[in-house]
Amino acid sequence: MPNLTASIPHQLGRVEAKRRIQDQIGILRNQPGISLGNLKEVWTDNRMDFTVHTAGQELSGFVTVDDHNVHFNLALPWLLSLLAGPIQSKIEGDFRRVLSAPPRNSSK
Repeated sequence: MPNLTASIPHQLGRVEAKRRIQDQIGILRNQPGISLGNLKEVWTDNRMDFTVHTAGQELSGFVTVDDHNVHFNLALPWLLSLLAGPIQSKIEGDFRRVLSAPPRNSSK
C-alpha cells in the first residue's frame, strides 16, 4: 500500500489547530451524503490515528498536529492508489480550508 503524506502549514498554534480538526470531524459525521462509514479516531496527545471505510475500502492513517504544521499520513489500498493525486489535492484543500478559516466570533 502506498502512503499519501502531506504537511499543511498553519499559524494557529497546536491547541487551536487540533480543536478545529476535531470540530471538522464532528461536522463530517453529521453530514448526510458523506460516504465516510465507520470513521473511528483515537487521539493520543497531538496525534490522531484513524480508520475509515469509503468506496468499499478501509483506509487507515494518522494526523499529527504541531505548533506550525499538520502532518497527514494515509495508507491507500491499491485500487484507490490509482487516484492518489486527486485524493491528496482534496485532503490538502480541506485541511487548508479548516486551518485558515477566520476564528470564531466569541462575542455572539
